[in-house]
Amino acid sequence: MAKPITAYCMKTKQKNVPMQDAVITKTSRGGYMAQGHDGKGNKMTTMLSEENANQAIKDGVAKKGW
Repeated sequence: MAKPITAYCMKTKQKNVPMQDAVITKTSRGGYMAQGHDGKGNKMTTMLSEENANQAIKDGVAKKGW
């Protein structure tokens, strides 16, 4: 089973919240960033390694945004 991308929610101050509708993009410096929401309308963003970003796309957890 695919492992969901988790992030810190700034609004609710909760750690390891599963991200929904994640889209992975590349930053200008070559890093990878996942953006999505927590299911309650709160936007979330987290930084990922190249390995984790590619694995999430391969597993179907996130969409490729570049």
